Amino acid sequence: MTFALAPHVTVTTTPHGLVLLDGRSGRYWMVNGTGALVLRHLLDGGTPETAASDLTARFPNAAGAVKSDVDALVSALRDAGVTAR
Repeated sequence: MTFALAPHVTVTTTPHGLVLLDGRSGRYWMVNGTGALVLRHLLDGGTPETAASDLTARFPNAAGAVKSDVDALVSALRDAGVTAR
């Protein structure tokens, strides 16, 4: 499955991660540095599984939580309506 943001969502890079802005509602979401790594990975064509694998390689001490954290981020983005369906 290809991951994409909805056309009405813009992304801005910040020193601490990303900000997503829903141009229709004016709502925004701040994504921390780790979440930004995951989101960029997904937008570049990766999957949640490969994003989790990449994070586990970068942060081996967090290996136990990585998969569920990636899944939680993807679910939160979908629930917020910022992803293309």
